[in-house]
Amino acid sequence: MESLDLKKELKTLYTARKGRPEFVDVPELQYLMFDGHGDPEQTPLMQEGFQALFSVAYPIRFAIKDRDQIAYSVMPPEGLYWDLGDTLDLDAMESWHWTLMILQPAFVTVDDVEQAQKQALDKGIAAAARIRLESYHEGLSAQVMHVGPYSEEGPTIASLLDFIAAEGYRAHGKHHEIYLGDPRRAKPENLRTIIRQPIKGTVSRA
Repeated sequence: MESLDLKKELKTLYTARKGRPEFVDVPELQYLMFDGHGDPEQTPLMQEGFQALFSVAYPIRFAIKDRDQIAYSVMPPEGLYWDLGDTLDLDAMESWHWTLMILQPAFVTVDDVEQAQKQALDKGIAAAARIRLESYHEGLSAQVMHVGPYSEEGPTIASLLDFIAAEGYRAHGKHHEIYLGDPRRAKPENLRTIIRQPIKGTVSRA
């Protein structure tokens, strides 16, 4: 049985330091994705999306293990968030668009996803029908670790944006969060979330 450790292979993308932003270059990767809109803290669609993602990710993992003799762990959930500007308006979350994601090994196919969706739908998880497999390329980004409740991410996000500007870049693209903690088990003050922001170009320092 072959073993695949995606967290180890992509260590720089799934580890970060609190209070110490750093740059990462994110290659093109493929994810299970689920789209939504509205305040993530208020809409029930958010939890439906996470449930749907896991209801598809685990059957894929089991199928790959049985068929190809490759064992790997399901990766942590992630989220992309955006509105009309280059940075999120934290005071207008109701206008946000978002995509929930779980990273998939490169050998996972659309057929694997469709078979897993059928299993989830048979179990009554209707939102699984909205899952898709898609590649996403962020490229050069800056990231930092946030420790604490999701509702208190504001200062961490601000410090990351300050770091980006101080280094001569500007935010570009979708705000990205990687949820390393499980809110069902961990205390809010102990939750760990990687905050990532793609960047581009350089800005004038004049």
